[in-house]
Amino acid sequence: MRPEILYPFFADTVSLPGVGGRIAALLEKILGRRVVDIFWHLPVDIIDRRACPPLSEIKYDQTVTVKVTIDKHDAPPRGTRRPYRVWCHDDSGSLQLIFFHAKGNYILRQLPVGELRLISGKVEVFNEQLQMSHPDYMVSPDKQDDIPDVEPVYPLTAGISSKIMTKIARGALERLVSLPEWQDISLRTREAWPSWMEAVKAAHMPQNHGDLQMNSPARARLAYDEFLANQLALEIMRRQNQKKKGRSLKTQGLLRAQLLENLPYQLTNAQNRCIGEIEKDLAQPYAMMRLLQGDVGSGKTVVALMAMLIAVENNVQAAMIAPTEILARQHYVSLRDMTAGMDVTIAVLTGRDKGRARKKLLDDLQAGEIDILVGTHALFQKDVVYHDLAFAVVDEQHRFGVEQRMALSAKGAGAMDVLAMTATPIPRSLTLTAYGDMDSSRLDEKPPGRKPVDTRIIPLGRLDEVVQGIKRALVGGNRAFWICPLVEESEVLDIAAAEERYRHLEQVFGARVGLVHGKMKPKEKDDVMTRFVAGDIDILVATTVVEVGVNVPEATIMIIEHAERFGLSQLHQLRGRIGRGLEKSTCLLLYGNLSGGAAKARLEIMRETEDGFRIAEEDLRLRGAGELLGTRQSGMPDFKVASLEENGQLIAVARDDARLIMEKDPELKSERGQALRILLYLFERDEGVKYLTSG
Repeated sequence: MRPEILYPFFADTVSLPGVGGRIAALLEKILGRRVVDIFWHLPVDIIDRRACPPLSEIKYDQTVTVKVTIDKHDAPPRGTRRPYRVWCHDDSGSLQLIFFHAKGNYILRQLPVGELRLISGKVEVFNEQLQMSHPDYMVSPDKQDDIPDVEPVYPLTAGISSKIMTKIARGALERLVSLPEWQDISLRTREAWPSWMEAVKAAHMPQNHGDLQMNSPARARLAYDEFLANQLALEIMRRQNQKKKGRSLKTQGLLRAQLLENLPYQLTNAQNRCIGEIEKDLAQPYAMMRLLQGDVGSGKTVVALMAMLIAVENNVQAAMIAPTEILARQHYVSLRDMTAGMDVTIAVLTGRDKGRARKKLLDDLQAGEIDILVGTHALFQKDVVYHDLAFAVVDEQHRFGVEQRMALSAKGAGAMDVLAMTATPIPRSLTLTAYGDMDSSRLDEKPPGRKPVDTRIIPLGRLDEVVQGIKRALVGGNRAFWICPLVEESEVLDIAAAEERYRHLEQVFGARVGLVHGKMKPKEKDDVMTRFVAGDIDILVATTVVEVGVNVPEATIMIIEHAERFGLSQLHQLRGRIGRGLEKSTCLLLYGNLSGGAAKARLEIMRETEDGFRIAEEDLRLRGAGELLGTRQSGMPDFKVASLEENGQLIAVARDDARLIMEKDPELKSERGQALRILLYLFERDEGVKYLTSG
């Protein structure tokens, strides 16, 4: 149950003065329907009305508050579109006030001739005359307090003016009550942060542009509150997961030794480190939840196989889930090749498997004849029954939501060990917020022998030269990917661009060009890919990243058309499809328009580095978290106040704080613990509290 102290915050906005049903509906569009939503709707700018210069000293385009005497009114004749003008002056000069579509009698009442008035608004110069159109404030000198010195500027929606929004925010702030302090006092003192209530007030009443910055004391405090709520909820869930009785899977080392003998290369230090971390987890009596991040080509599959072999040695089954059929079959082939001659049975199951073959496979699976099953999410289907599934590897974790994770763990007899893998390096701050309930391992070394990819940035105008260059390369037995531009608005346009490029290249290279895009049937797509892998096709034209998750060591050229339209992480993923063999590889980034500074910066970073983790951090800085992972599909939490880009350094502090809190006070019963429960409800991370009470 939500604590009573928070009831006023979660009341409907209709309960605020001046907010009726119509305004509440408009507010709901941009921020929500509750008073607390207004607390998190912070100003984006200020209007500073403190400048009160004589008229002669006013700079062009300046917001000022001036004391003037009203001289005369110049009302337009009826039926004309001329504006209504009012002349006024001070000792140093004159000013003209302009009103369009004005009611003359109202203006006469507001600005009587011969009287002093305080006028506030933005001054412009027209024909060497100072002018102010529709002043924001017009009051008599005794009502000076009606004009705020500094006024916040809020994000608005159609139908709600700046004045109304400010009034609504003021009404909401009157509902504020002091809450028990949940922050560590030494941290608050060190950072010079105000109390929660003071922070909300200060964030809504900025006095200068510095107060609008995310690192200002008030905003940093609120951001940290939100990060702490997020990390605390994740830590509670992590501990809850560890309470689930799992199985202790200990390595016997025999299959591992055989695999190491089979491999034509030695494992990197990073691979050995990650295998060690997973081994330690599997040996525990509770379920493992670990995220394995590895750059493109860093050898995640071998690490996953090593882990699955531990399950096999313990006479239980393992499953490996990939997002597409092509990737699933590719994983199956590489696992089968690596375990050649070993006593391990590996099978593959996708949506395409039908009839007798499927039934035989499912019977073998239920009988325990299959040790490792590889497939797409077809592995979740009802008729797929395992003999004893204890361990699952989920490839490309960001495509699998929490629901799929739960469906998967329901397939096991007890709590399931899960290893989630991603080839998209995720910045540390995002790893902590999106996957904070999981432990994390990083493969930050490339296997020996992988040559760096030569990356070049070329204008699209030189397309003909590029085609001629490919002609020469194909003679030497090379193969090329040609990625077509991303058209944000529509998949249909993406496909149209790919088909057009395919026809163009077909005229030059004939039947040695293939095409794959998202609207093709899986079988058609697979056929083209198979021909590319086999060498019947030399150039593969493709639309998006998904379709090219395929391993073709002979492909040494990657051309990305309109590279400026792709995010850094996408470009890095695409480039990772080449440079897998012994030959030198080249990636050509063809750009159309580099007018935006961010696009140019992205391409330069691609030329400078192949370090996926550095690229991910730069991508976060340049594009922001929502763009980077796609908030909805990745399970990224939606932050109301905090900014991952600007407050990211606070996340690690919050993570450590949350772990310390739970070690000292696992049920949040202490005085600070009770305050932290309020924090969890305030930021709607109360699923954490439910776990506490149920546990």
